[in-house]
Amino acid sequence: QVQLVESGGGLVQAGGSLRLSCAASGLYAMAWFRQAPGTEREFVAAITWSLSSIYYADSVKGRFTISRDNAKNTVYLQMNSLKPEDTAVYYCAANRGSAGSSSSGYPYWGQGTQVTVSS
Repeated sequence: QVQLVESGGGLVQAGGSLRLSCAASGLYAMAWFRQAPGTEREFVAAITWSLSSIYYADSVKGRFTISRDNAKNTVYLQMNSLKPEDTAVYYCAANRGSAGSSSSGYPYWGQGTQVTVSS
């Protein structure tokens, strides 16, 4: 059973920063997705277990950084220069194969953590 536990969400002013963490029960390809009210879940960033490949959505490139500490089975999402449109529930996802941007490629999901950016 793959378990994912997210933490680090909260309320921040526009221009501020937050770091999300996702602790996994093993080594997997990992990704972050987000979902705002009334919208579909969208891809944010992904990273392979070997750190050989990293992917970002265009909307977060240059502002967000995905990283991982394999010794701790933990993936991070450092979010800088936050905007009100970044407000969403952020979900950590994992799969046993390669990293990608499609939510259908990830069978394992965390419970989500709320990020709210005020203007």
